[in-house]
Amino acid sequence: MTETTISGVKIELKRGDIASQEDIDAVVNAANAELRTGGGVAGAIHRAAGPELAEETRSMAPIKPGQAVISGGHNLPNEYVIHCLGPVYGRDKPEDEILANCYKNALGLAEDNAISHIAFPSISTGAFGYPMKDAATVAFETVKETAAGLSSVELIRFVLWGEQAMDIHEEVMDEVFG
Repeated sequence: MTETTISGVKIELKRGDIASQEDIDAVVNAANAELRTGGGVAGAIHRAAGPELAEETRSMAPIKPGQAVISGGHNLPNEYVIHCLGPVYGRDKPEDEILANCYKNALGLAEDNAISHIAFPSISTGAFGYPMKDAATVAFETVKETAAGLSSVELIRFVLWGEQAMDIHEEVMDEVFG
């Protein structure tokens, strides 16, 4: 695990499964517009949370790229799931602003709900095709800009699937946070 601290907020990188973060209050779902079960992160979260998650979020859909909504965690070990719709790379413009809004809006919901520990996947880098290094740069720059305004959030964890994702995030974390 790699970590740093900025403005009193601890930032961690961890390899693993976003749906099994037992020491986290809220996990972030890289959602689809309809907030339904999908592949990748959304599939993992929905499978672990159970059908009640899809039932709860049905009335919240559809959401727009960059938007975030919050639900209960159901059968997950987390109290909440924050659902963000990231941009489809090459289609939703401007990609970097929309992706930054995912992180800002999720952190805003975390603050509104007094969430102290939040875990993000690498939003939009799977089926939505966002290049991993560019997405990591947007994520870390946004966290860096937002951290000083956070009072509830004490820990932001990026949960990464696979060694390559971890390596890229470690490199970019070093570039952004020094």
